[in-house]
Amino acid sequence: MNHWVIFPILIPAVVAPLIVLTSRRDEVLARVFSVAATLFMLVVSCWLWHASSQGHVVRYELGQWPSPFGIVFVLDRLSATMLVLSGVLGFVVSLAAIDGWDQRGRNFHALLLLQLGGINGAFLTGDLFNLFVYFEVMLIASYGLMVHGGGADRLRAGIQFVVINLCGSSLFLVALGLIYGTCGGLQMSDVGQKIGLLPEGNRALMSCGITLLMMVFAVKAALVPLHFWLPSAYGHAPPLIAALFAIATKVGIYCMIRVHGQVISGNEGVLSQWTTNWLQPAGLVTIVVGMVGVLASRTLCQMGSYATLASSGTIVSCVALLNSDSLAAGLYYLAHSTLAGAVLFLIADAIACRRGADADQLVTSGPMSQRALLGGLFLIAALAITGMPPLSGFIGKLLILDAMRQSDWGGWMWVIILATSLLGILGFARAGSTLFWKCTANSNIPPTSHEHNYTIMTLVAGGSLMLGLIALTAAAGVTLAELESVAVQVWSMR
Repeated sequence: MNHWVIFPILIPAVVAPLIVLTSRRDEVLARVFSVAATLFMLVVSCWLWHASSQGHVVRYELGQWPSPFGIVFVLDRLSATMLVLSGVLGFVVSLAAIDGWDQRGRNFHALLLLQLGGINGAFLTGDLFNLFVYFEVMLIASYGLMVHGGGADRLRAGIQFVVINLCGSSLFLVALGLIYGTCGGLQMSDVGQKIGLLPEGNRALMSCGITLLMMVFAVKAALVPLHFWLPSAYGHAPPLIAALFAIATKVGIYCMIRVHGQVISGNEGVLSQWTTNWLQPAGLVTIVVGMVGVLASRTLCQMGSYATLASSGTIVSCVALLNSDSLAAGLYYLAHSTLAGAVLFLIADAIACRRGADADQLVTSGPMSQRALLGGLFLIAALAITGMPPLSGFIGKLLILDAMRQSDWGGWMWVIILATSLLGILGFARAGSTLFWKCTANSNIPPTSHEHNYTIMTLVAGGSLMLGLIALTAAAGVTLAELESVAVQVWSMR
């Protein structure tokens, strides 16, 4: 069973270059390879999740090099859960691309698989340096996917995205140097065990290294004030790529949880209190900025970007409490917000294809085809993102508020979540009325070749994710029980 642990990384690493070598000019063959590879990754991820649900932690030492010298991958309940989310989004995005997005540039499917390989590698690695490597793999693939299809705005946003993330990578290397210099290793479990044995003179360096590391993860998670790249990048990226980025943003949050559980937990008395104390206020401010951005957005993709930003703040606020109840609630909301954000981006793509030059802008336009269907899908997505009943967003926010009651930040959390939910409702109500009610009498939308296929696969992909939201709602009790087991294992792994 151990060798299956690396298959979520191995599959895209093999198939991506195979597509480039054999199928870059054959659309049908490239699509077959891509869909088959993402489906295989999803099946393997589900099987790994089932295997890890017994509570066993699997350590895979590449090349059988012993710890702490070799490369180690770790499969536990948390990493398996994230692999399933990644597999679901990767598969539905590869399906949605069949509608024509993969024809707007070269090597789309190879870049998609490369991105998934980087994401899965970040979820599985047990070594901080290899985490840096997988971050760089994600960065390379993300830039190629962001500028796919061309356009000045997309290129500008892509360059901004790369520059900010390269700055984050530089900080990452500095942090790794400080940690390696004080501990003599970079495997997370090894570092966590050695921190308590450090001499007094090295503890400040270790605190600085861990703080820089958490700042890098905050850049990836787009916490305020390190957030300004996300609305531009996600807002201008192709919508189905922005749907995939809904899980990429959660990689930074996952790394915070992992480093908390294996490195910081148990060493709070050795590390500076400022190592993580700033996460809670940063998370709360991020929620406010995100939902204000939703209200002020001028396009649907911008709304999705700011909703993703708000969800990151919500989850980080739960993680920062460092207890099992809040982490379980945060993980439930992580799964919900990932699916809901991806649904909104896919719906935005379907709407844009039916509005001609107006695309997804929140302006009055002529009547679009299939308005009732798209309006219903948009309503469901809006209910999910704003946390309205009966969908899983409402359950997730209730769980978070309940977990926050005994916290020093509980009062702030209640006020901010309730107030920002109202802002989100107002923003989506404005967008819905503009898109579906305030239609001009005569449509001057020119038909496009992309509109004629009615984005069938995009709607199938969005509908599949909505079924996932419904399943998450119907099985909330079972899901929460499983996530509570995940949270308990996270804090007991070191």
